Amino acid sequence: MLKLLVKWVAFALIISFVAWIIPGISIENFWAAMIAAVVIALINAIIKPVLIFLTLPINILTLGLFTLIINAALFMFAAYIVPGIEVSGFLSAFLGSLLLSILGVAIAWI
Repeated sequence: MLKLLVKWVAFALIISFVAWIIPGISIENFWAAMIAAVVIALINAIIKPVLIFLTLPINILTLGLFTLIINAALFMFAAYIVPGIEVSGFLSAFLGSLLLSILGVAIAWI
């Protein structure tokens, strides 16, 4: 249970860091980042596998690069759902999801 809590807080800190680095992403407070961490985890667990399966042909044609587009779209969707988080455009969402994915690998090692 403690490990799950540590991962949750670490992911919220990474989301806050991404919002601090990428100019088009803004977060009101840390609680919004905590809620966003839960929402992003649920989206990645439920919606993302379905989208990956449905877009498998285009994903094969682009050698997996279309997954980056899906990640950005899901990041924008999470920002739309969570109050207190705003993403100004697709490029900000793309860079934010890319940085979030790279930094999220460190959380998997915890």
